[in-house]
Amino acid sequence: MNSFWKQIIIQTTLKHKNKNSGVKVYSDYELAKGLREFKINVTGQVKDFALITFGIFSAAFGFKGFLLTNHFIDGGATGISLLISALTSIPLYILIIGVNIPFIILGYNIIGRAFAIKTMLAIAGLALVVATVTFPDVTSDNLLVAIFGGFFLGAGIGLSVRGGAVIDGTEVLAIFLSRKFGTTIGDIIMIINVIIFSAAAYFLSVEIALYSMITYLSASKTLDFIIEGIEEYTGVTIISSSSQRIKQMIIDILGRGVTVYNGKSGFGNKGEKNDIEIIYTVLTRLEVNRLNTELEKIDSSAFVVMSSIRDTKGGMIKKRPLKH
Repeated sequence: MNSFWKQIIIQTTLKHKNKNSGVKVYSDYELAKGLREFKINVTGQVKDFALITFGIFSAAFGFKGFLLTNHFIDGGATGISLLISALTSIPLYILIIGVNIPFIILGYNIIGRAFAIKTMLAIAGLALVVATVTFPDVTSDNLLVAIFGGFFLGAGIGLSVRGGAVIDGTEVLAIFLSRKFGTTIGDIIMIINVIIFSAAAYFLSVEIALYSMITYLSASKTLDFIIEGIEEYTGVTIISSSSQRIKQMIIDILGRGVTVYNGKSGFGNKGEKNDIEIIYTVLTRLEVNRLNTELEKIDSSAFVVMSSIRDTKGGMIKKRPLKH
């Protein structure tokens, strides 16, 4: 490792870990570990930049290729920007920045500086693309405009969230208000959108407001799809006296990993009884039916608890299952 890269690693990765004053001499192991951390940080930043960039262009295409020409709106901060743009002569790119400035400041206070900086750059990038890049009007069919305009807008917001930023600050406001008033984030977002669509029905027309609701549903479903991943995962907890056979079945037949907890069984007034093994595994939703079939063969009375999981990281779940 040459002296240039040594200095880069020391300044960006290792220096903040050295609490002692004066010059510290780092060992080869510390430098190698610092290099690994440096690569992880750079790779993460490049990935975030790519996701946010794709998100910006997708959202801009949704705006200019579908929604603007038909005066359709969405929910949240983007909906407010589109509504004001439809009622006034103010360009959308100015409104995107102006409407989101309070959310950026709020995000800085309740989430952190890195999030606020990324969000500020993402929103500025979206405004720049909307102002300078020309997109074709894809269709004049109102239903197609509502569905696909929402799709590309939702994909853009979702990709930006994956990259650690937002181009619609409504959720930041919802987080703040939910903490302040003790309500759920979903309730706050619903109230905000009811106000926005009511305003659209009053100032534009009921028909545009109804189409805009379709746009919002399309955008929100696409956003969930992008954030939660292509596959939906299910966490499965199994309690059975045949735990060894079930564990082996999950490993050999389903090709998935398992985690085993030690516990005690108990029911009603009988209290704690025998020691048991509690099996936990994570599957895709397409594998749940096969798991139930195999469980029926081994122990039809096994106690099974299933819960939805948004996404997973590491382990065997991302790998392809074994083929039999």
